[in-house]
Amino acid sequence: MSNSVQINRYIPDYLVTPGEVLDEYLESYGMTQAELSDRTGLAKKTINEIIKGKSPITPSTALKLERSLGRPAHFWSNLERQYQDEMARIAEQEEMGSFLEWLKRFPVNKMIGYGWIPKTKDKLEQLPFLLDFFGVASPAQWERVWEMHQVAYRQSKHFEKCAESLSAWLRQGEIEALQINCSEFDRTSFQGIINEIRELTRETPEIFVPILVRKCASAGVAVVFVPELPKTRVYGATRWLKDRAVVQLSLRYKSNDHLWFTFFHEAAHILKHGRKEIFIEGNCLDKEKEKEADNFARYKLIPPADLRFFLSSWDGQSLKPIEKFADKLEIAPGIIVGRLQHDKLLAPDTGNKLKVFYNWETLEKETLCNT
Repeated sequence: MSNSVQINRYIPDYLVTPGEVLDEYLESYGMTQAELSDRTGLAKKTINEIIKGKSPITPSTALKLERSLGRPAHFWSNLERQYQDEMARIAEQEEMGSFLEWLKRFPVNKMIGYGWIPKTKDKLEQLPFLLDFFGVASPAQWERVWEMHQVAYRQSKHFEKCAESLSAWLRQGEIEALQINCSEFDRTSFQGIINEIRELTRETPEIFVPILVRKCASAGVAVVFVPELPKTRVYGATRWLKDRAVVQLSLRYKSNDHLWFTFFHEAAHILKHGRKEIFIEGNCLDKEKEKEADNFARYKLIPPADLRFFLSSWDGQSLKPIEKFADKLEIAPGIIVGRLQHDKLLAPDTGNKLKVFYNWETLEKETLCNT
């Protein structure tokens, strides 16, 4: 899990205006405002308003000051720019106070713990980092972006209650997916890779994670592992970003049968459903497409004919035949156990020793080191 970084930002509690600097120069030169007016051709009123901070130093004024006072135009222009930047920052800080209620809607501590945003001393300092994370200027823009581009989860009553957490989870997936070097999406190539990936179900994370990510990326599919956030209860998602498809997995259910079934389910959405759609597993409303994706995953992992043949001779409880069947199919035995449990052919508490259970530390380490 990523280590969070604590950030301290220094924000000055006072500002020096460009006019104050100009006034100091006039004093050191023994020059009056009236004399500067004569030398620059600027109205006395204009110079007075600059010194009082009521008027800015324009590029044209900066050139006139360069010729009259001997300091280059960029010196005066930089003074004005820095002053305006700080004024804007102060105004933003004041506005940030009104955003605190919005901040409270997000699982900030979890996001800090995962290393998604830096740790700061107070809430006001956290706000800019949360906005930076989403790539928006204000909560109003967050509302607009996530309502426009992530309509799918808004349709669910459950997801309405955790929209902030879900949007953060999806956003982190987006950030990680765009960091993966992906080829242009190739349907034929991805279909071939899907068949090869079945064999990875027998491997440990240090082997299957880099191979899975690399193979999928070669066909234009970014696979990312992103831990779930509170209240989302989401275990997978599929969507398209720019030139690539994204499969995002949360490891909500830590066993290998759930992880691999979810991956193949998401792969079905990529191959069979539209690029404009987003599928978030755990509360998806399109039952027909979900059923189609379920069947794809089910049959890809355990072909129907092979399963029927196995069931014709299996006694309904012995685990050794399950292991032999898994060896024949070259998949992990835990996947077969999960399928039999799902079909109520095996008790939920039977055969779990054949499953493999993953943890985030292992998966994240392998993802970061090998992609």
